[in-house]
Formats: sequence, C-alpha cells, structure tokens
Amino acid sequence: MIDPFSRFLDHYYRRRPVNATFTGMHVYDATLPDWSPSGLVSLEGELRTLLAQVNDLYPAPSSAREYRDDVDLLDAELIRAFCETQLSENASMHGMRGNPALWTGEAVFSIVALMIRDFGPLDDRIRAATERLKAIREFLDHARVALGERPIPAPWTARALRDCEGAALLFTAGVAQWMASGRHSPANEPPALAAATNAAVAFHDFADWLRTRGDAGQQAMACGAEHFDLLLARGHQSGRTRGALLDDARFQLDEACRALDTVAHDAGGPWSVVQEHLAADHPKADEYFATFEHQWRVCHRTALDANAVSWPDWPISFGEIPVWTREAAPYLDYPYYRSPAPLDPYDEYEYTIPPLPLGDATAYLRTWSHSTIKLCHVMHHAGIGHHLQNWHAYHRSNSRVGKIAAVRCANRIGVVCGETLAEGWACYATDVMEELGALLPRERAAAQHARVVRLVRAVVDLSLHDGSLSVEDAVALFVARAQMERAAARTEVSRCSMFPGSALSSWLGVQGIHDLRDALRERWGDGFSLKRFHDELLRFGSIPVPLIARLMLAEVA
Repeated sequence: MIDPFSRFLDHYYRRRPVNATFTGMHVYDATLPDWSPSGLVSLEGELRTLLAQVNDLYPAPSSAREYRDDVDLLDAELIRAFCETQLSENASMHGMRGNPALWTGEAVFSIVALMIRDFGPLDDRIRAATERLKAIREFLDHARVALGERPIPAPWTARALRDCEGAALLFTAGVAQWMASGRHSPANEPPALAAATNAAVAFHDFADWLRTRGDAGQQAMACGAEHFDLLLARGHQSGRTRGALLDDARFQLDEACRALDTVAHDAGGPWSVVQEHLAADHPKADEYFATFEHQWRVCHRTALDANAVSWPDWPISFGEIPVWTREAAPYLDYPYYRSPAPLDPYDEYEYTIPPLPLGDATAYLRTWSHSTIKLCHVMHHAGIGHHLQNWHAYHRSNSRVGKIAAVRCANRIGVVCGETLAEGWACYATDVMEELGALLPRERAAAQHARVVRLVRAVVDLSLHDGSLSVEDAVALFVARAQMERAAARTEVSRCSMFPGSALSSWLGVQGIHDLRDALRERWGDGFSLKRFHDELLRFGSIPVPLIARLMLAEVA
C-alpha cells in the first residue's frame, strides 16, 4: 500500500498542477487542473479516500507530546485537516463552484509560473506554456458550467474581470516579449503565439459571460459560521472559539488605536500628518534600486549583531519585474516577493519591483518611500521576514507538509495550514526589529498603523462570515479605525470575503508567537534567548502557530 504521505503529495501535485509548478515539481507543467464537473467529483473522492486512509493508519493523537515525538503523526494531522477544509470549501460557494476569480487566477498564473523563473530551458517552458494556453478555452468553459447561472457577488466578478484584463495584455505582447528574451527553437514560436492569441480570446469571451451574471448581494460574501469555524479549528489549529478571538481582537484594536495616537504624536502626528511626512521621505530616482540593497544589508547586520536568529547565506537581489509580465502585473494579484520554489535549486533569488516611470517619478516614489521599502519590502518580505522563514522551512523542517504549505501559488498560498506561521512570522519579525532599535520614530508609527490594519482585518474576518457584520459596516470599520481610503477599504473587504480565515491569520500568528515567547521566556529562565526561541520556532516549517505552541510547550511541560 502507498503510504498516506506519498499519496498526499501525489494528489497535491497532480490535482493542483499550477501549485506544483510554483513549488518546483515540474512533471505537470503542461497541464491545468481538472475542475470540470466530473473532475471535481473525482477530486473530492480522492480527498475522502486519503482522509479515510490517514484516519485508519494514524488516528488523531490525544496530546501534543505524540506529535512532538513523531513527525508522521504531525504530517498525518496536517493532511487530515487539509482534506477536511478542502472538502468544506469545495461544497461552499467560496470554492470553484462559486468564485470566478479562482478560475481566472489559476489560468493566468499557470502561464506566469512558467515565465518568471528560469528553472529549466526556455524551449521546455515555452512548450509547456503552449499546452496550458491551448487548454484555457476548455478550462474556462468548465468554469461556466461549475458557476452556473447563479448570481455572483459583484466584488468577486470585478476581481475576475481584472484578471481578464491582465490576461489580455499577458497573452498578446507579454508572451511575444517572453519568447524574445532568450534563445529558443524558432519552431516553438508560431504554436505558442497562436495558442496565446486563442487564450486571450477565451478570456475575452469569459469576461463577456461574467458581465451577464447578476449580483448575488452582500449576504453571499459570507461563508457561514460552520465553514469558518472549521477553517479556524482545523486549518489554523486554533483551540479558541470564534467569539473569544473576536472579543480579544476588538479589545486589542482599541488598544492599538490608542497606541497609534501616542506613537504618531511622538513622531509629530496625528497619523495623517506622519503619513504625509513618510511619503515625502522617499529615495531619489537614481537611488531607487540601491535603497533596497542598502536597507537589506542594514536589516541583516542588525539581526546578526543582536544574535536574534540563525540567518544562513541565501542570497537575494532586487531587480525589475520582467518586461513580459510588467504591463499585466497591475491588473493581477502579482506579488513582488513570491516564495522561492522549495524543490528548485537556487543560487540567488530575485525580488522583483516595478521600474520607475518615465519623466517625473516623484508621485510614484511617494508610494515607495524609505519607510515602505524598509518595513514592507525588506523586513517583512525580503529580509528577516518571509525570505528567512522560507529558508528554515525548506532546509530545517522535517514536516513534508511544512516544507511546501506556504508557497505562494495562483491566488493564495498552497495549504491553509501555512498561513499563521508565514504571515505571523513576517509581521512578528518587524516587531523584533523595532525591539532592536532599528526603527525611527515615524517608522514606529507606520509599524503601529500596520498593527491596527492587521486587527481590523481580524475583526472583519471573524464577524463578516457569520453575518454579524455587513459588508458596508466592514468597509466603514477600515475607514474609521485604520484611516483607510474607502476604495482601499472595499478591496480589503472583498479579499477577506473571498478567502475566509486568511485575513485573520496574520494577527492569529503574530499574537501566537508573542504569547509563546512570553511563556517560554518564563519556562526556560536563564536558558532563554531570542536566537534559541526563533530557531526552535522556525524549524517546524510552515505549520499553524497554535499547533507549534502546543508542541513547544509540551517539550518543556
């Protein structure tokens, strides 16, 4: 009998070929997922079979001590939770049967995944892209069947339509520019260009079809308490109820807003004034790229001097978004930092950023201020945050699930169990840098504002999906408490509605890490150090912070 771990990986890569490409498993680079009606039934049958096998061979342990001593039991629990949450999502309108952006995002990023990394010869990637481009028409036809004639929440339709706009740019000039970027067989070019043209037409037709769907209204944007509670308890492995977390998040939000007022005042505030000063403090045009490198070196040296964490040599550089995806990127959920593929070899990872616009770049540079580059792009993503956490997950974790869970795929990370550690650590890492004195007064205000935004996201996530908070009230909450523009607030609420439990994960993770650190500082006594705590935490890989806490506390109980 095939063991459940091999069966899980086989299922995961084969049924999610775009995820496989982003993870570095290239056997399925030429295929799209089968989300046809029969394909979804078959997928769900595999999930049930896998769940039954895991339950039979690895019953859920009675205590965290058993997980601690047996990585097979740990992975079995993560696989069990994966199957349960996937089955629940597929049965809801938040899965492939209700959310058109899952389809458009999967299709367009199936090609982006082959274009942005030189993991193999250009000819091989062009051939794989050609096959995927040929399959897009049928894939989007299956989307029409799966989504049916039901109305769709208008914000979800809008998100999918933006993907369609991005696809139109990517599959015309973008594909041609990509093939012109390196040496390849001339014979591969005509089929690829023809397939790209047909895929662009398929997206155009799908966009026309989407515009005929009515608006399902705000109520349809909530996933319901049952599905959300499953994501909370099984996906995030939280032992706390939704109500208890909501009370805590609301209390902390009040505290965080008061702290923002204080910190902003100390920096010359209120926050709106500090925000203006931060935007005005931006690099000169000729220092734009060099600023990223400089801030990374400072962050790296500060962490090493403080002996805060093991930071191995895993080089990262900063360069422009490839020209072939540049025009499409603003229309897509296109991250500047996308986690390196754990199964691909790397000499140096490139963090991609947009080039400066032609002419006067002042307005553009205000959005890429020194504070934004330092806090978001370096500390949170390219430095001590995501990039360092990914190295530990890929090289130190014994968990097969924990190595791949937080890989950024088409619309979100690969497995929900990775969210609280990946996002929680990146936010927590900025807190650590502040503790080490690495933030200036205005940057401390910016970091505090980020905590406020994180808590508003948590409150909205926890209360929108059970229907206790309306969409309009959620937007108003972002505007009032996070001092956010209404358009940006609507985008936040839309994403929160599409991916239940994700907006909560940052706060759940960062708060869990802080709570665990406090507990272990007391238990370890003189044996406590930041480096010991951080290294022990990160060695688990991308698995839920509440589960890591139970494991680490079991070790010292």
